[in-house]
Amino acid sequence: EAQMDVGDVIFRSDLAPGVPIYGCEIGGPDVGRGCGGQGISHGFKVLERLGMARWALDFIVMDFLGDVVCGGFATPLARSLAEEVIIVVGHDRQSLYAANNIATAAKYFQSMGGSTQILGLIVNRDDCTDTADRYAAASGLPILTRVPLNQDVRVLADACKLALEVEAFNDIFADLAGRIARREIPPATDYTPLEYPEFLNVFDAHEPPGHPDSATSADLFGGASVERKPLLPDIPLMPVRQVHTADPLERKVQELMEEIGIHVTGLERDPEDGITVTSGATEIRIGEASELTEKAAFLSALIGTKQAFSQIDVRYIDAPSYQ
Repeated sequence: EAQMDVGDVIFRSDLAPGVPIYGCEIGGPDVGRGCGGQGISHGFKVLERLGMARWALDFIVMDFLGDVVCGGFATPLARSLAEEVIIVVGHDRQSLYAANNIATAAKYFQSMGGSTQILGLIVNRDDCTDTADRYAAASGLPILTRVPLNQDVRVLADACKLALEVEAFNDIFADLAGRIARREIPPATDYTPLEYPEFLNVFDAHEPPGHPDSATSADLFGGASVERKPLLPDIPLMPVRQVHTADPLERKVQELMEEIGIHVTGLERDPEDGITVTSGATEIRIGEASELTEKAAFLSALIGTKQAFSQIDVRYIDAPSYQ
């Protein structure tokens, strides 16, 4: 990786004479062998090291999954790497649910000082039903354009060809691209992500009243007697001493942790893993002493939930994990 250059990850094609387009596939681990989100996070770090912020390009288009629950896939929002976001939806509940999550994430990151704006929705494979329209009306997100359901385009896509080969579709995308380039689409500011009951109303659906009956041990074990083991052993509590360190960087981390209410009972620094903080039974992996403000903000929000955690990993702040 240290010897990796731009030509190893960025490739060029020409849409027309003198009209180049550059592409990169970040990819991820093999199926079942790792976290795709952390692959995205790491990929962006490589691109930044290769000077992405200084590339002399007119536009950078990022195509991401809508699974913003994953910190890695939320990277363009979380780190304001994207100036503007367009959400592609269909008339189905799953894509609209993902769109609502993206809208929620955008609002959250804006409240944390982020600058990414949402422009609106593209209705893909539009079959002339109105489900996406109902969601747009309920949330306040505008529909920017519609891409009709078309068998010829589907065949082209299966053959790894562009929909632009169909003249009507070329016109749709040319119009949208022109409006974006001319800055004619204002950011959506007056929108409100829907709470789940409101979201279900879009589909004329409602959660059933009440709650399911609780299962019993007899249901699960067939009536056999089962000894219940405690989840955690009883551990006698004892007072712990605060860590004292003379290293300025470690001291800075310790003070930052104490400021947000995390009592530091242990602090280690490893050349490869960076800084690890222990607070009682909780291990907090800080990593490199960079983006400390963002890491502290995440930790502060996490401890504000009043839940107990055994491990928190903020080494990659755009893809944190905890358990």
